[in-house]
Amino acid sequence: MTARTTSFSAQPPRRPSLPERRISRRLSALSSAEHGQNGAPTGSTEQEFTEEIEKIKRYEDFTTIDWVQDAAREQLRRRARRKENAGFFERDGQLGWRRKLRDSYDAGQAWIVVTLVGAAIGLNAAFLNIVTEWLSDVKLGYCTTAFYLNEDFCCWGEDTCDDWHRWTSLWPVNYFLYFVFSIIFALTSASLVKAYAPYAAGSGISEIKCIIAGFVMKGFLGFWTLLIKSICLPLAIASGLSVGKEGPSVHYAVCTGNVISRFFDKYKRNAAKTREILSACAAAGVAVAFGSPIGGVLFSLEEMSSYFPLKTMWRSYFCALVATAVLSAMNPFRTGQLVMFEVRYDRSWHFFEVIFFIFIGVFGGLYGAFVMKWNLRAMSFRKKYLSNYAVLEATLLAAGTALLCYPNMFLRIDMTEAMEKLFLECEGGHDYDGLCDAKNRWSMVLSLLFAAVMRTFLVIISYGCKVPAGIFVPSMAIGASFGRMVGIMVQALHESFPHAKFFAACEPDVPCITPGTYAFLGAAAALSGIMHITVSVVVIMFELTGALTYILPTMIVVGVTKAVSERFGKGGIADRMIWFNGFPFLDNKEEHTFGVPVSSVMTSEVTSLPSSGLNLRTLESIMSQNKYQGFPIIEDRTTKALIGYIGRTELRYAIDRAKKEGFISPDAKCFFTQPDSTALQTPSTAAPPVTFDAIESVGGQQSVDFSRFIDPTPLAVHPRLPLETVMELFKKLGPRVILVDYRGRLAGLVTVKDCLKFQFKVEAHETTRDDSTLDERQERLWDAISRAADWVADRVMNVSGGRVKLGGSARSPGLLQSETMDPRDRLEPIRASRHAILDGTEDDDTGVELQDR
Repeated sequence: MTARTTSFSAQPPRRPSLPERRISRRLSALSSAEHGQNGAPTGSTEQEFTEEIEKIKRYEDFTTIDWVQDAAREQLRRRARRKENAGFFERDGQLGWRRKLRDSYDAGQAWIVVTLVGAAIGLNAAFLNIVTEWLSDVKLGYCTTAFYLNEDFCCWGEDTCDDWHRWTSLWPVNYFLYFVFSIIFALTSASLVKAYAPYAAGSGISEIKCIIAGFVMKGFLGFWTLLIKSICLPLAIASGLSVGKEGPSVHYAVCTGNVISRFFDKYKRNAAKTREILSACAAAGVAVAFGSPIGGVLFSLEEMSSYFPLKTMWRSYFCALVATAVLSAMNPFRTGQLVMFEVRYDRSWHFFEVIFFIFIGVFGGLYGAFVMKWNLRAMSFRKKYLSNYAVLEATLLAAGTALLCYPNMFLRIDMTEAMEKLFLECEGGHDYDGLCDAKNRWSMVLSLLFAAVMRTFLVIISYGCKVPAGIFVPSMAIGASFGRMVGIMVQALHESFPHAKFFAACEPDVPCITPGTYAFLGAAAALSGIMHITVSVVVIMFELTGALTYILPTMIVVGVTKAVSERFGKGGIADRMIWFNGFPFLDNKEEHTFGVPVSSVMTSEVTSLPSSGLNLRTLESIMSQNKYQGFPIIEDRTTKALIGYIGRTELRYAIDRAKKEGFISPDAKCFFTQPDSTALQTPSTAAPPVTFDAIESVGGQQSVDFSRFIDPTPLAVHPRLPLETVMELFKKLGPRVILVDYRGRLAGLVTVKDCLKFQFKVEAHETTRDDSTLDERQERLWDAISRAADWVADRVMNVSGGRVKLGGSARSPGLLQSETMDPRDRLEPIRASRHAILDGTEDDDTGVELQDR
């Protein structure tokens, strides 16, 4: 024994290599976490730490959630609960009825939440349908028997309605009242949105996609947003603006799920669990908008969710089922229909019509590409020049829309009502102001063409204004107008040449062409073209008609639309808006081949923390000087041996807890590893660090141990790993940051920002574009608007004798200028030509999480 000891002491100890020391530290950290060695808190104390951190942990606005850390905390909570139950049974305990009830409630919280959310969504949808129909009809007239009834309910069961009256018998007066009601509704909607919930403006689908993927936008799914969205949405629709309620229905549905789930601890403390509920709510929102529960689930799968496991699909289906069941029970239209434009066809189609179906599909693809291109330009102009005039812009848009739309029979009425009439067959007494009359055929063609062109223009300039606004129904109305026009022309062609071989499949004495089906297929083509979705559109349209016969034509039209639209760019309007607003979102549908390693993209200059030797004053100075959401832990500045990673919230909590439990000197040494768990001792250690369980209430404590709060096994990759693989890790796992180490040494880190920065740089080189001409055109347009506004203000002031002032110059603040802005207006699109995100200057980067790691 002595000889062995002498022999051992005679040989100098071998310094372990960096990989060996790293493995040793991680195994030791894991061992101490499992067995509670070295005085580390275990069991209930560990759970207490986790719960306290979760109570104070609030992800910063415009940052991303670390799904890996959230999943790890959930597993830790489950493991602690299993240990608690196991220990209870080992002591010959028996679960009482209260304990069993609590466990059953905890296991069934998901279904309770989904049921409550689905019922609330269905009730809200029914309320919005009723209010929207009444507000839309009150612009045209009133019911003499009951003022609160819309035209359909006022004339229920009557062939000729005497109870519904126009406001006057004079056409110009009715025109003026229609104009005034539109202005009042738009002004009220925009004012409420500006004053109480700026996030209620717009559709919300692009933001929800990012939120479900892990992006944080505080207030976007809050109670005030839900309330204002529900109040202002019927007003915006009734104002006549070319916007729809189907897109915002997804937003208020997800808001409902977020608000209700906050009352349950299981979802209040876990973002990953909340994500499942939000995905289910998105499905329910589409289900009540189109009366299509299966289509809603597929829409959430195809368009909304980046992570969609089987249990989320089942909960989405159940939530959509409950929502549609409640909506059906409410029966807002008193017809048994879930939506107004639901229709049934009893005739089949002919094979020669495929040529016209393909033509409609081509139109859908071209429509989507055209509207997305010019709408983004309109959004750019709006963000640059009109951000301070949100209320005035919405009011003027409503006024202009009312002036242009009232003379046209298809633009005057609500878009859902217009689709209902365009979808109907001509047989069976269905006619709308001579739509089915052969004498009016060509005048109807011109009217439908004008309606499609004018509605397209109005959608381009209206979608994105600061009122609740969707683009689903406006696009479907445009497609229905175009499709009905094509159907009428095909019908006229058949009647002109009934015996042609081309129409040989038509049966005699039976209507051969059904123009309503062309309108139906045109709506599907336009919806697919603007959103770039396929399967969910086919299912939604099938559930609207209930006819298996038209599934094949719908698939043909949507397939052609998809093929044409892909020629003009990837992604629908929601994806383009994500890009425009600069949200950090990696789309699962995109595939890239960069051919570069992650080392070409990573941030090499990293703010890291040494495991020992750093005093508390310096640590707090580092935290105050930057807003990074976490810091890599290294052994020392020389070797840069990677030890772990600590989040900003955990570090802030640890420092505050240390100060609370005992006086800590500003010069106290901070340790992120326990000395006995490392391969080498730190020579500068004056006294062994103590954990928070052993902190003594004495002055001048000289060391604090933060090792309990670090992640000893952060996600790390090799510098030569392809960038495409790293992007897949971000998409599939959802970490906030991925560390890059080479042979155990920290080489850098990479975030979603770095990946997007490189992606847009590559795309900029592939598609070089000069925006100077566009900027000049926008400047000239703004100058023209400014001069017109000044002229109108001067004329009004002169006529009123100076008593009425509309405001200052369009370039200077005035009474009509909005003092509050939508937070999204402060964000900038990620543009490869001049955006600072590509310059490597993080301080000037305005692209949201693209600020903080």
